[in-house]
Amino acid sequence: MKVPIRLKPAVTAAAAVAAAAVVVAGLATPAFASTTSASSARASTGARSSGYYGASHAVFVQTDATSGNHVVAYHRAADGTLSPAGSYPTGGLGGVLGGSVVDHTASQGSLTYDHWHALLYAVNAGSNTVSVFAVSGDHLALRQVLSSGGTFPVSVAVHGDLVYVVNALNGGSLQGYRVLGGFLAPLPGSSRALGLNPGASPQFTNTPGQVAFTPDGSRLIVTTKANGNDIDVFDVGFGGWLSAAPVVNSEPGTVPFAISFDAYGHLVIAEAGTNALATFAISGHGTLSQLDAVGTGDAATCWVAPAGSFLFASNAGSAAESGFTSAANGQLTLLGATATDAGTVDASAAAGGRFLYVQTGGAGIVDEYAVGAGGALSPIGSVTVPDSVGGEGIVGF
Repeated sequence: MKVPIRLKPAVTAAAAVAAAAVVVAGLATPAFASTTSASSARASTGARSSGYYGASHAVFVQTDATSGNHVVAYHRAADGTLSPAGSYPTGGLGGVLGGSVVDHTASQGSLTYDHWHALLYAVNAGSNTVSVFAVSGDHLALRQVLSSGGTFPVSVAVHGDLVYVVNALNGGSLQGYRVLGGFLAPLPGSSRALGLNPGASPQFTNTPGQVAFTPDGSRLIVTTKANGNDIDVFDVGFGGWLSAAPVVNSEPGTVPFAISFDAYGHLVIAEAGTNALATFAISGHGTLSQLDAVGTGDAATCWVAPAGSFLFASNAGSAAESGFTSAANGQLTLLGATATDAGTVDASAAAGGRFLYVQTGGAGIVDEYAVGAGGALSPIGSVTVPDSVGGEGIVGF
């Protein structure tokens, strides 16, 4: 295990902000192209002050289409059912990792909502870019398309004004950004190589699964799946810079994939190698202590989503969604499984956990469920998302 060494920033925080501001001003350059409209500018600048802008009664789904990535918007009715509300091109291309069938980015967090700034971030894995949308209700306005700082971006994490993207190929890498005036500006000196084996195959099981901040924003976590079977924990230091190297927590044979946190702040990992959810405590030094691990009894348990006090794991190989509760000591209890359409992948809760929306990659269908008081899922409908077979990325409100 490596103990991280604090990176000494080459520039001051003030200098970084100034440099980022210059990047924003020059977003029309090829590396950092931007798309802006008057309405989207109003959406961003009014997000925090008016209370009107921001996601509401909506579910957004990413298609990851290689012919042109889109985010498809749905209006959520009071009973949880969905109706089409628009389709928005991201200005980039989707991508397909080698070996994938129903999960082309093999990741969680490829579509991420920034509550504070009312922005939606979408990865364009096939064109190595990230798209930034302003959000108003169930409507989107494309504001920006910029470089991901690496190859094949698959997941985005946000905490406050800090955003990090993980790129999956060429050994994996991280790139940091600041949110400035409703745009993303690359954070100088924030890139970190993950040092994974770039030739490991198949790609979809040997690339990073997700990047996520801890709830307090003090650490950034990356899962490596079978490429090391590690959970990497970076320290987030002054100005948003990461430690030079992570604490590498080895979890042999588990294939750590998706990241979440339970209601008590414990780290929750979906383990594809053991088809289980596992909970961990994070020490002050970044080392993990396992608290519990409980199998789903299903196949290809790769994703995990919180819904109120419950956790739901998606099992791509069994077309099933498994429910769990987590106790104050991190102990997990399996509640059972509910059938979904084929290729169960990412999921997202809405309305304070009253509804769960499950993305299934077999036919590009989103299944809709009401979440009962005991965590039981009751089907209430489904929608077929155009051109989204194998797509991943879903967020609900």
